[in-house]
Amino acid sequence: MTATLPAVQIDTAPNPTASVIWLHGLGADGNDFVPIVRELDLAGLPAIRFIFPHAPTMPVTINNGYVMRAWYDILGTELVKREDEKGLRASQALVESLIAVERARGVPSNRIVLAGFSQGCAMTLQTGLRHSEKLAGLLCLSGYVPLAGVIAAERHAANHATPIFMAHGRADNVIPVARAEASRDLLVSLGYEVEWHEYMMPHSVCQEEVDDISAWFKRVLKD
Repeated sequence: MTATLPAVQIDTAPNPTASVIWLHGLGADGNDFVPIVRELDLAGLPAIRFIFPHAPTMPVTINNGYVMRAWYDILGTELVKREDEKGLRASQALVESLIAVERARGVPSNRIVLAGFSQGCAMTLQTGLRHSEKLAGLLCLSGYVPLAGVIAAERHAANHATPIFMAHGRADNVIPVARAEASRDLLVSLGYEVEWHEYMMPHSVCQEEVDDISAWFKRVLKD
């Protein structure tokens, strides 16, 4: 079995019956999104276990080979033509291992949300669309569908009807909103139902987005 990544864990109450695996962006670590748990309005929801894993460290080509936490290498500013397929698939296995741990702890897959920001968003889609059991939802922030040319062939029917929340900043200068819109349009063309949100923000998170995420959690994780 694939080794499990180290992670920060926050339980909103004892004996969680749902889990959220939240994947950070390039160069950050699991601590990056820990504060959002306090900002979310989770009133009325059962106990949730938030898992914030730390990505492996690797040299990142676009950053002159500097070693940092990353889910996969970024080979250049063109995110589509040159993708680190090997790295994407290796991290997909790591995310699958995190799901397996939650399953072993008694949380069924349909009570597990995959969430991610930027690279973490890409990994959420890379893993969630291929996962062989239904998940509660995919929370996709400021990212895109990686390996888009093969997703139609590789996706698993188990998550064809899984709720997908996609959000992006109109002023994002790291991943242009057009890239996210193309990913949204691809998913819609494949029959997925995507809840799309745009905000007047850069490559970040804003309060309006947090409010929308809270409302989405209340829909996908209600008893």
